[in-house]
Amino acid sequence: MDSKKRSSAEAEGSKERGLVHVWQAGSCSVTPERLPGWGGKTVLQAALGMKHGILLTEDGEVYSFGTLPWRRDPAEVSPSSPVLENALAGQYVVTVATGSFHSGAVTESGTVYMWGENSAGQCAVANQQYVAEPNPVSISDSETSPLLAVRILQLACGEEHTLALSISREIWAWGTGCQLGLITTTFPVTRPQKVEHLAGRVVLQVACGAFHSLALVQCLPSQDLKPVPERCNQCSQLLITMTDKEDHVIISDSHCCPLGVMLSESQAENHASTAVTPSTLETFDSQVEVFENTQTENDLPAATELNVGNVQTTSDGASSSQQGVMGTTEVSSARNIPSYPDTQTITEYLQKLSDHSIREDAENGAKPVPCQPLVEEAIPNLHSLPTTSTSALNSLVVSCASAVGVRVAATYEAGALSLKKVMNFYSTAPCETGAQAGSSSVGPEGLKDSREEQVKQESMQGKKSSSLVDIREEESEGGSRRLSLPGLLSQVSPRLLRKAARVKTRTVVLTPTYSGEADALLPSLRTEVWTWGKGKEGQLGHGDVLPRLQPLCVKFLDGKEVIYLEAGGYHSLALTAKSQVNGENGVWSVAAGQDYSLFLVDTEDFQPGLYYSGRQDPAEGDSLPDDQSGTKTPVLLSGSKLGYISRVTAGKDSFLTLADKNIMGYIASLHELATTERRFYSKLSDIKSQILRPLLTLENLGSATTVQLLQEVASRFSKLCYLIGQHGTSLSSFLHGIKEARSLVILKHASLFLDSYTEYCTSITNFLVMGGFQLLAKPAIDFLNKNQELLQDLSEMNDENTQLMEILNTLFFLPIRRLHNYAKVLLKLATCFEVTSPEYQKLQDSSSCYESLALHLGRKRKEAEYTLGFWKTFPGKMTDSLRKPERRLLCESSNRALSLQHAGRFSVNWFILFNDALVHAQFSTHHVFPLATLWVEPLSEEAGGVNGLKITTPEEQFTLISSTPQEKTKWLRAISQAVDQALRGTSDLPPYGSGSSIQRQEPPVSRSAKYTFYKDPRLKDATYNGRWLSGKPHGRGVLKWPDGKMYSGMFRNGLEDGYGEYRILNKALNKEDHYVGHWKEGKMCGQGIYSYASGEVFEGCFQDNMRHGHGLLRSGKLTSSSPSMFIGQWVMDKKAGYGVFDDITRGEKYMGMWQDDVCQGNGVVVTQFGLYYEGNFNLNKMMGNGVLLSEDDTIYEGEFSDDWTLSGKGTLTMPNGDYIEGFFSGEWGSGIKITGTYFKPSLYESDKDRPKVFRKLGNLAVSADEKWKAVFDECWRQLGCESPGQGEVWKAWDNIAVALTTSRRQHRDSPEILSRSQTQTLESLEFIPHHVGAFSVEKYDDIKKYLIKACDTPLHPLGRLVETLVAVYRMTYVGVGANRRLLQEAVKEIKSYLKRIFQLVRFLFPELPEEGSTIPLSAPLPTERKSFCTGKSDSRSESPEPGYVVTSSGLLLPVLLPRLYPPLFMLYALDNDREEDIYWECVLRLNKQPDIALLGFLGVQRKFWPVTLSTLGESKKVLPTTKDACFASAIECLQQISTTFTPSDKLKVIQQTFEEISQSVLATLQEDFLWSMDDLFPVFLYVVLRARIRNLGSEVHLIEDLMDPYLQHGEQGIMFTTLKACYYQIQREKLN
Repeated sequence: MDSKKRSSAEAEGSKERGLVHVWQAGSCSVTPERLPGWGGKTVLQAALGMKHGILLTEDGEVYSFGTLPWRRDPAEVSPSSPVLENALAGQYVVTVATGSFHSGAVTESGTVYMWGENSAGQCAVANQQYVAEPNPVSISDSETSPLLAVRILQLACGEEHTLALSISREIWAWGTGCQLGLITTTFPVTRPQKVEHLAGRVVLQVACGAFHSLALVQCLPSQDLKPVPERCNQCSQLLITMTDKEDHVIISDSHCCPLGVMLSESQAENHASTAVTPSTLETFDSQVEVFENTQTENDLPAATELNVGNVQTTSDGASSSQQGVMGTTEVSSARNIPSYPDTQTITEYLQKLSDHSIREDAENGAKPVPCQPLVEEAIPNLHSLPTTSTSALNSLVVSCASAVGVRVAATYEAGALSLKKVMNFYSTAPCETGAQAGSSSVGPEGLKDSREEQVKQESMQGKKSSSLVDIREEESEGGSRRLSLPGLLSQVSPRLLRKAARVKTRTVVLTPTYSGEADALLPSLRTEVWTWGKGKEGQLGHGDVLPRLQPLCVKFLDGKEVIYLEAGGYHSLALTAKSQVNGENGVWSVAAGQDYSLFLVDTEDFQPGLYYSGRQDPAEGDSLPDDQSGTKTPVLLSGSKLGYISRVTAGKDSFLTLADKNIMGYIASLHELATTERRFYSKLSDIKSQILRPLLTLENLGSATTVQLLQEVASRFSKLCYLIGQHGTSLSSFLHGIKEARSLVILKHASLFLDSYTEYCTSITNFLVMGGFQLLAKPAIDFLNKNQELLQDLSEMNDENTQLMEILNTLFFLPIRRLHNYAKVLLKLATCFEVTSPEYQKLQDSSSCYESLALHLGRKRKEAEYTLGFWKTFPGKMTDSLRKPERRLLCESSNRALSLQHAGRFSVNWFILFNDALVHAQFSTHHVFPLATLWVEPLSEEAGGVNGLKITTPEEQFTLISSTPQEKTKWLRAISQAVDQALRGTSDLPPYGSGSSIQRQEPPVSRSAKYTFYKDPRLKDATYNGRWLSGKPHGRGVLKWPDGKMYSGMFRNGLEDGYGEYRILNKALNKEDHYVGHWKEGKMCGQGIYSYASGEVFEGCFQDNMRHGHGLLRSGKLTSSSPSMFIGQWVMDKKAGYGVFDDITRGEKYMGMWQDDVCQGNGVVVTQFGLYYEGNFNLNKMMGNGVLLSEDDTIYEGEFSDDWTLSGKGTLTMPNGDYIEGFFSGEWGSGIKITGTYFKPSLYESDKDRPKVFRKLGNLAVSADEKWKAVFDECWRQLGCESPGQGEVWKAWDNIAVALTTSRRQHRDSPEILSRSQTQTLESLEFIPHHVGAFSVEKYDDIKKYLIKACDTPLHPLGRLVETLVAVYRMTYVGVGANRRLLQEAVKEIKSYLKRIFQLVRFLFPELPEEGSTIPLSAPLPTERKSFCTGKSDSRSESPEPGYVVTSSGLLLPVLLPRLYPPLFMLYALDNDREEDIYWECVLRLNKQPDIALLGFLGVQRKFWPVTLSTLGESKKVLPTTKDACFASAIECLQQISTTFTPSDKLKVIQQTFEEISQSVLATLQEDFLWSMDDLFPVFLYVVLRARIRNLGSEVHLIEDLMDPYLQHGEQGIMFTTLKACYYQIQREKLN
């Protein structure tokens, strides 16, 4: 064809693809004809029934031909040319199927259409003989709700039934007969039902014979093994029975369930005809498993050859099977089957083992035993193959130990064979769990267990079963089983068991249990075949001729890698992956007709050959073979002229082939790829089974590492082999389809192949380097000599003189050659496309990819051989320590090309560069420098080193001098590349897709690596894993010492620097100290938390590994002897400066100055009993002047000598004002001696002098500004200032930015630390409010907002400061510190905080005016007026808003006070306790009155009394009984005072309350009015009373202490005074 006409998407015109030819069955010399009346459309799939067929074209259309009796139009009943099925117009059909007289199609969307004969419901339509047009079948899963339509992938049709495979890999069935596999007796089934028996299993394909069904199911992966059921799930008999004899144990597992067998006609039918287990075609040895009936009389066939001709059932009444199954009939065969004891014994035995009695069994559907010719129970059938482990078996033995004296039918006999069988059943076979899987053996001939048959067949094929390893390997091949020996196999010879135990340690499972990416993309080879339906002709393959109602696993095909099933009318074919014959030609596709089979076979020139086997119709003059009327061996049909046959379909009397013309070699190349891949798989399988497996079983294979390496080679080989098998299979199905080059797996998923080949190459070169082949030579010599021909045959080396080891070597490197073939075929395919097309490009790229990998792996092999050669010459002692499997030699200096600078005259220095280390060898010693931590740089000529290379390692630095500049360049390049390679960590794979790997010129200076120090005194034997820079740890890393010490965090120039975590074991306590925090130059420095092994925890600042700065030390738990807490300043690991010490056990709290870890200077102590002391301390004791107050206000002022001990001059004042002056001595509270004078001043002095001592409180305490200096100093230091206010503003902002970003980076690794809002806060803090021009209210607001955000996150220095201050404040004034005497101190402390933080803020924002200055307003306020004068409400007050006067409290209290509010308010409440109690009593009393009475009592003028009230829009009159209704809004408003924190907010609440009162009065009066204080006060008093604020006194005092001074004389000030007056007034109210 003209290439221009071709689109780049398809290599050939469609006319030359999918050509249909019809052949007549029954004659081997027939010539194919074209299908009459068929045009030229490309056919993708064809299906044939008895007298009709359908074609599926590539555009998704369906055509029918042949006899179509269901058509309505008589002309269309037997049309002359194929007719288009119009009912499917508009649907894109993807697959079709035909039964004997009906057809089906599946569309792209997964919908099924059926048409044709429907007498048995096979078209899923009720009560209709024929379905004329394709009719959609609704399949919906009732288990899902809402009902979901099931999408279908594949369809299979029999004579009276149809099966559909859904996208979720479940089978749906409809039609009539036991072949449906449904649990029903009502036929026909016209509504598709799920075959529940296979639910949960992955079904890969379904096939239907006339009256039987087959399913190809994926084996269960080993981890999905279900627990072994002990009893049959249908008849509740025990599945495994055990009998303990004197000298051996009999294990029987052949439970045969009566419910698995259909027994309707079993008495009448003759079962003498033998049922054959699947046998292998002789010609195509071991590839197509055929199971079919071979008719003989009462004996077994001599050989299990295929007998295709006879497919009719035999019913020879003469030899009835009644002839005594129960008797002792010997089966006329070479095998000896143990005969049965009498029925009675078996019945008794079964009764012992079963929970159910025989009677119940009978109810379950089995007939009572005695009158039954077939004793199902006695011929057990496994329902679910046990995967019992040894322990389970032992328990089984125990439970069955009582059942002795009865010989069970299937006793296992004869040494190893017995062992093999037992292992077979007790190995954890992934393929065999799940539903009913077993052989039902019935009748005299049927008494063979198919497993036994399999075992015998295998042993007949010459496989040794004397060695347990062979058995083990066989079994592992058969479905990746794991071996687990039963506990009590005393029957097996002890020698065999010993041998088993010995070898078991190094057996390797050669079937990969690997199911990763490959299994998802390629067809699985780990499959099993399940069959059900009628089995008269042996078509079910269970070794008998019984029908099956439920799917049953064909045991013989376990582990046979079945990839495709085909069912003829009365026989079945199973195609396996390894379909090779004598290493040459193999079957890759099969078809089964009514009574014949077809095979597509690979030939020499890759053009498939078509073989025919089966019915032979006699032609005139032909003389048939005497013995039978069918072909004995498959016959080749001549079809080469048709082109390349890609598919074949068989019907009753004719079959169709679909062939492609080979245009431009495209089709031929595809067939070449598929054929060679299948042959390659066959070869790999042979190497695996005939070479690798025997090698692994040899004794004395050398050291453990060699054995391990060989095992690795074996398992990688298996993995590769399995992948090739899968790929071969996928190519076979690829040839059935559209054949688009771009969907080739080898193209789409190249990495899968490249990786597997690379992995295998790595393991085999490792084996080579370790001298594996030399070590094999001795133990394997006998084996190799025996199999010399086999070896030469497999390796394709015919030279007689070649050494056996070389042949073996070639054999193991054989897979690598396959890569060249891939490249070649892909290149061939590429030439079939236009150069500009994407296909060409893709094929070309892939081809070069495979080619470059092949070359690369070739280089790897050479490297390995070079390294091996080196080890042979290297001194033996060092070889042992240096030789490693993955180590390769790059270059070495034996030619004296490299020497050590300043080396001794007679010293020998030998440098060897490996791919992972540089070795420096001297005489008998050597040192290994790992490449990951090696830095190399050339020395410039000025440095004196003419050809010098400077080598840096973590603990060494040396210079190498090379003999010539060329050598220098060579070594520099070699070392650089090797280091680079070592750092990349990959085995220098060529990057897929690109040609060659681009080498970096030199490896990076900064890198990640692991290293163990051996020299450095501080780090000796420590291991560091992390970032490096030029030979030193630098960046994040982990350092571990052998004694358990560990540091994990940041490094800088080899030292711990930055944030890190450190652990060190305290040997005395056997616990570890743990530090988390900041480091500098190898020492703890900055913020950190240190948890001591003793249980103490220190949180705070460190310097030079010592506690220095502000910190909190917690000692002990509450239960231990001395729990205490200290928070304050530390200097050089000791307490010094101001600090608070809380001694929890003594119930005392000290707040004062410290020096050298003791209380020294002024301080305050409060106790839990209400004692308060302030004064001087010396060496932890109260010494010198002080003041002591007790709870009842008794005061002592004077001298102390020890804690609570008065000694010296002083004054003692009683609560009533009397006092004593004089000399005191003694401990407070336990009798004090007094020498002095007693005064009673109240007689002659005025009252006002009384509280003078109270006024003195605080004089001897530490002044507020002296407290927590270290906290503020730390903040200034963080901003880059040595002392407060000294420093550059820009530098401070830089430091803030750095602090925020480093903290963010730190927390990025563990995001859970930061909440979402905190992250947002951090982001917004990145914008700094800088101002140009005059300072305005807006700018002031910006600063206020910034501060609120900054104080929200502890990552900001200001936020950290606030957080620390809050912590220390709470520490001081909570618990014992909640003492009313401390209130004034607490208030002073807050004011001091405000002052000092304001100083910081002004430093950061220099444009902020100083305290008390006013900011000019940008816009003039509306004209001011007094809201007291008019009734009109306006929220503007006459005094300036707090925001317009700059004050520290206005700016910072909103941030600070909410956090400090609880402890502060608690102190206020304690201090005002007594007067608040009086106030509250009055409030409660007065509130008992109704509104009118209370208003009257308080003297509110009548005109202000509300007359009506509006509730929910309704007006109600105020009645004398009305309560809590007047001025409700104002009361509600005032109650909010308790929910606010700052004085300014509280004042706003009071102001709003006044406005609400005005509003209410205005509504009542309906006219403007002016308030006078006399009018207002009673109303406000009423509101305060009704508001019932419990701690009003505390609120009043808090406002008074902390409100801005400038507010006192403004409107808010007056209102506050009113509230205060109300508070005092209420206390004095007396009710008459």
